[in-house]
Amino acid sequence: MIKVQVSVTPNEAKRLIAKAVSQMSVVCAALKNGKILLKGGTTVSALAEELTATKLKISGRITKRGTKTANKILGFHRVLLEGGQLKGLDSDSALNEVAVQMGKNDVLITGANAIDVNRRTAIMVAAPLGGIAGRFLPGLIARGVITIIVAGWEKLIPCPLEEALAAAGRETVDLAMGLAVGLIPLRGIVVTETDAVSMLTGVKTTVIGSGGIMGAEGSTTFVIEGEPSQVKRAWEIVYSVKGAEVSGLPESLIECNPKSPMCAKYLTVGNTHVPFHRACVYREPELVTKVFSI
Repeated sequence: MIKVQVSVTPNEAKRLIAKAVSQMSVVCAALKNGKILLKGGTTVSALAEELTATKLKISGRITKRGTKTANKILGFHRVLLEGGQLKGLDSDSALNEVAVQMGKNDVLITGANAIDVNRRTAIMVAAPLGGIAGRFLPGLIARGVITIIVAGWEKLIPCPLEEALAAAGRETVDLAMGLAVGLIPLRGIVVTETDAVSMLTGVKTTVIGSGGIMGAEGSTTFVIEGEPSQVKRAWEIVYSVKGAEVSGLPESLIECNPKSPMCAKYLTVGNTHVPFHRACVYREPELVTKVFSI
């Protein structure tokens, strides 16, 4: 038995997860005889690259300015893989048609924004009523569709998931650095970067530290243990992703600003116009005075 230590950035972790998930037996089976629904995000986009050499549109993201979204609508954020074909599913009607056909041998793959120490996960949603993700993810999970949740250890939260769910709430936030979000809990097979290395090589992995500087912020440092041949293979796989960059359609990586189409977007419910980007200080700077003068 030998032991090595590695460190991976969040983007490198996403590539490791993509490599492992692309080789999972349920994914390989669905590629041959079923359906795979990919719900966009940077980790899922890395998987789409692994499976189809296609990058996905990135919608929500957390940047230096806070919880943000794309500058404008373009590309596909959700896609279906079936029979070797790739189909965009960004409309309600297209998703409805596919969702009612998906069953126990089909696969849904989504990212997550929170994972607690018990490996329970949740995803952030910013649109009223959770948008398409809020309507379809719980429904597909309830149908019994095989659900794979790809989430690196950078998403680890320091409290039980229930506490995060109770604290979050799009309509309860008065002011936000970016658009206010809520959380929707997810249930499925969770795959982290350490899971990925273990799945690919059979080694034991143990996280021993997190964080970094000079571009390594959010990194995971972990120890790999196993037989020399296993550890050598694990080392080679980790080394192969060093320097990986974020995955996603380049145009969609441009974040929203107060003049962008997404920032100005409203949802009409009856006679009410509801802003998509609620409580955002960049959208409505006057909220600072309003909120703190209460």
